[in-house]
Amino acid sequence: MDKLNTYRQYVRQILEKYAQFKPAIDNVDMELLFDNERDHYQLMTVGWNGYQRFHGSVLHVDIKNGQIWIQHDGTEGGIAGEFVELGVPKEDIVLAFHAPYKRPYTGFATGESVERQAA
Repeated sequence: MDKLNTYRQYVRQILEKYAQFKPAIDNVDMELLFDNERDHYQLMTVGWNGYQRFHGSVLHVDIKNGQIWIQHDGTEGGIAGEFVELGVPKEDIVLAFHAPYKRPYTGFATGESVERQAA
């Protein structure tokens, strides 16, 4: 299997794992959103707790130019380590929720080459 398809499989695997955790609130559900054509993947909470609306991203991951971009990570431990455990090299993981000037200090990819290509 090529790298892109492997990374797609890993992203789905991790998001599906977290989607199994049902919120403690009865009327709030976990929803998976997969856009395989554009490589955008999200896990959302959707629902109501009385008069309070729940609608937000728990996890948001994109794949850009062969790198996994973690756009939002609302988990307790962080999913970057899970990708590393699956065999994804740190230079293929961008912690995109950090500002670009902070990324060189994360131990993961900065995404600079991808951002320059998009500009």
